Amino acid sequence: MANTPGPQGNQDPAGNTQMFRAFVDEAPQGRQAASTGGGPRIGLIIGIVVAVAVVAAVAWLALK
Repeated sequence: MANTPGPQGNQDPAGNTQMFRAFVDEAPQGRQAASTGGGPRIGLIIGIVVAVAVVAAVAWLALK
């Protein structure tokens, strides 16, 4: 149905407009999902900090 030739033989732009609107409507949601994905990211940062602290403590005990 979309992009079917019209009476003058031109392509119907309605299909392109609908796809564009769907893209524009979904783009902010995708950005929000990416920006609100801080939960797992914060967990990763905390895990790295804890791992560095454990390695530092083991190194300190080994060199003591």
